[in-house]
Amino acid sequence: MVLDIPADRNVAPRSAVTESPLTRMVLIALALGFLLLFLVLPLLAVFVQAFAKGVDAYFAALALPDSLAAIKLTLLVAAIAVPCNLVFGVAAAWAIAKFEFKGKAFLITLVDLPFSVSPVISGLVYVLLFGSGSLLGPWLTSHGIQILFAVPGIVLATIFVTFPFIARELIPLMQDQGTADEEAALSLGATGWQTFWRVTLPNIRWGLLYGVLLCNARAMGEFGAVSVVSGHIRGLTNTMPLHVEILYNEYNFTGAFAVASLLALLALVTLIMKTLLELRYSRAGSLSTPH
Repeated sequence: MVLDIPADRNVAPRSAVTESPLTRMVLIALALGFLLLFLVLPLLAVFVQAFAKGVDAYFAALALPDSLAAIKLTLLVAAIAVPCNLVFGVAAAWAIAKFEFKGKAFLITLVDLPFSVSPVISGLVYVLLFGSGSLLGPWLTSHGIQILFAVPGIVLATIFVTFPFIARELIPLMQDQGTADEEAALSLGATGWQTFWRVTLPNIRWGLLYGVLLCNARAMGEFGAVSVVSGHIRGLTNTMPLHVEILYNEYNFTGAFAVASLLALLALVTLIMKTLLELRYSRAGSLSTPH
């Protein structure tokens, strides 16, 4: 027999947090101290060193031909890699989240591969594929196609290390949404493309923008894989991270920290946009939730 015992409404609900106030203060202090030591202070040091010799020296370092070439190359590589990963990420997430097929688990493993492989190793893979001693190397050379130590190699290496970001952002989102909306659109006579553009894409737009931001940030800051395939040619194949290394090794600290501060500014802009997207996405989710 089950007894229906009325609940005492005068008893306050128990909190899920059982730690004492002192413990919570210690944990918060540790987290803030960690962020201050490993994030805020290094970031401040970059900007302090960048402006150590004044504003004129800062902008003069950024206006040097090699610095401008590195900035342009970084933006060019990101402008190519991010759209490519956008197409791949949406296609992979759509296939994984909306369909059941053989090899699905293997495809998910391939998507996660760049997370488990060192960027330097991925760069070496491209050297083995397109180097002069590879099977493709002589054929590429005979046809005047240069992959390594040129922009194509940098773009390929950047695409490899950044392609999981958009797909990994969209896969759980699309799995959580299910296929009910798409099935309803198809039952009303919509074509596959109409369903994608009018149903699927609006449902994932905030997650998609979030993944694009993360992908772009990683593309502009990638060092290991690009370092292997670039050849470090001044004014031609040096991206901003590689240019910072060269300037620092030459004891040009003002120039190195000036370019590094520009990378930091781009990262901060990405972080602000990411935060705004998270707020917008959470607000949109709360508005769409029935009360």
